[in-house]
Amino acid sequence: MTEPVVPSSRLPHGNSTTGSSDPVPVVNIANVLTVLRIALVPVFLVVLFADGGHDTTWRIGATLVFATAAITDRIDGQLARKYGLVTDFGKMADPIADKALIGAALIGLSILGDLPWWVTVVIAVREVGITLVRFAVIRHGVIPAGRGGKVKTLVQSFAIGMYLAPLPDEVRFASVTLMGLAVFLTVYTGLDYVVQAVRLRRGVSSS
Repeated sequence: MTEPVVPSSRLPHGNSTTGSSDPVPVVNIANVLTVLRIALVPVFLVVLFADGGHDTTWRIGATLVFATAAITDRIDGQLARKYGLVTDFGKMADPIADKALIGAALIGLSILGDLPWWVTVVIAVREVGITLVRFAVIRHGVIPAGRGGKVKTLVQSFAIGMYLAPLPDEVRFASVTLMGLAVFLTVYTGLDYVVQAVRLRRGVSSS
C-alpha cells in the first residue's frame, strides 16, 4: 500500500518518475483532466441541490456529473503514468481534486439529510488533515497518492454514487455497507500517510 516517497531535490523541474532530464510540462492532458475535475465540483453541487435536492431527474443528473468527474481521476492517472506526464503539480492537485469532489458530495448529502453527519465529519477531518500533512512536508518531498489511497477513493466514489442515485429502499443496505467500508479505508490509509510523512521528515524513504 505504501508508495515510495520521492524527495523533491531528486526530481528535475516538473518531472517525477520518467527518468528523463527533460522537464515535463505542467500543462498536459493529465493535469487538464485534474483541473476539469475541480471545475465540475460547483456544477455538481448546483445539480444536486436543484429543485430541493430530491427530485428524481435532478438526482440522476447529479449522479452522472459526479460519475463523470470521478472517472477523470482514473483516466488522468493512467495517462500520466503511460506517457510520463507525472509532475509535482499533478501529485498535489490530483488528491486535492479528489478531496474537493468527495467532500462536496458528502456535505451535500448530509445537508439533504441522506447521509449521517458523523460520516462526513470523519472523512472530512481525515482528508483535510492529510492535505495539511502533505503541505507540511512538501519542502522535504512530495507524498504521492498511494494504491491504498486510490482504493479508498474508489470505494468512497461508489458509495457516494449509490447514495446519490435514486435507488429503491431495498438496496439501501448495500449503500450503508459500502459507506462503512469507505470510512474504514479512510481512517486506515490516513494513518499510513502519517507514517510516510514521519519517515520523510526523518529522511527515510518508505519502500
